[in-house]
Amino acid sequence: MENLESYYQSRFAARTRRIQASTIREILKLTQEPGFISFAGGLPAADLFPTQRIAEATQRILLEHGPQALQYSTTEGYPPLREWIASRMPGASPENVQIVSGSQQGLDLFGKVFIDPGSKVLVEAPTYLGALSAFNPYEPRYISVSMDEEGLRLDELEAALEAHRPRFMYVLPTFQNPSGRLMGLERRKAIVELARKYQTPILEDDAYAELYFSGQPLPTLYALDQALGGGNVVYLSTTSKTLAPGLRVAWVVGPKPVIQKIVYAKQGADLHSPTLNQMLVYELVRDEGWYRAQIERIRQAYQTRCNWMLSALQKYMPEDMGWIVPQGGMFFWLTAPEGLDSLELLKQAIEEKMAFVPGQPFFADGSGKNTLRLSYSSATREQIEEGLRRLGRAAHRMLGRAPVG
Repeated sequence: MENLESYYQSRFAARTRRIQASTIREILKLTQEPGFISFAGGLPAADLFPTQRIAEATQRILLEHGPQALQYSTTEGYPPLREWIASRMPGASPENVQIVSGSQQGLDLFGKVFIDPGSKVLVEAPTYLGALSAFNPYEPRYISVSMDEEGLRLDELEAALEAHRPRFMYVLPTFQNPSGRLMGLERRKAIVELARKYQTPILEDDAYAELYFSGQPLPTLYALDQALGGGNVVYLSTTSKTLAPGLRVAWVVGPKPVIQKIVYAKQGADLHSPTLNQMLVYELVRDEGWYRAQIERIRQAYQTRCNWMLSALQKYMPEDMGWIVPQGGMFFWLTAPEGLDSLELLKQAIEEKMAFVPGQPFFADGSGKNTLRLSYSSATREQIEEGLRRLGRAAHRMLGRAPVG
């Protein structure tokens, strides 16, 4: 057949028109040439993967439980791993836990279960781009609520809940991707209470929960909801940021009616997540002392890299470029002067052999043209220094100013 594009275009489902290439993945394609410095991908640091420990645990599992590890398994997931997860979640039992193949699958399954064409879904502005990609094929109508330093603005949130009565709200309270914001305790309590008042379930995405640089972790929205009787928060988390993303092991914790629907949806998607990987994750995390040490190693490394990037930002960025200083996580979120389009800045930065993610794709309402995200998690000190020098040159050039350094 000569024109396969035309042949298949008329046969694709209408919803595929809402499936687009990931902005971040497209940028990453540009960064393969030598000397290119990219802060675009939100990649956990490969030098912190516990490779040797994983190799030893994998060998042990295959030698002792090979047939089980390589056989089909239950859709719900490996029972000991589900028990471990439930033990960390107040009021949860293993029946409240569903293992999924990465948080991204959890988002897709949640969208499949909850979203009809035209369903209203309340999201933060900005929000995680991967969630929009997961939800878009189900054709939601997004209700965007702006944020201040501590997360969702309560006045806008209540007005949106009252006016729109969304199907659910999607929130990342801890070191939000992309903005790096940490939602304070009082804000968390208020959001949980508002969601209960307006009978709007919350999907809490907690992928960065362990990546605090200092202090004690704040209670999850799930835990705060449990204290009020429970049942209104569905919780999503992962080992991608503490062990390795290639394992693709994450989990959904929620009320049994929700979990049962997700089980049915997952059965049609992939039957179950890889048994070997689930057994491997359990083998690693059940050694609490080792696992806490692994997390602490990641925290210290990311805090150091964050400090390097903060220093370089202060040195090279235009003085009217603002940013949020992270208390954990993997990202800096920058706000440029109004009128500076970060997509145009990216084109200038690529000429300097440097890349970042422009902020607009993280906004469901299409705003945020003057924002951008930088990831420090996988960068060396030299890459951060030189990469920010290059970005500074591009930014000063766009603003018609002389660069520093």
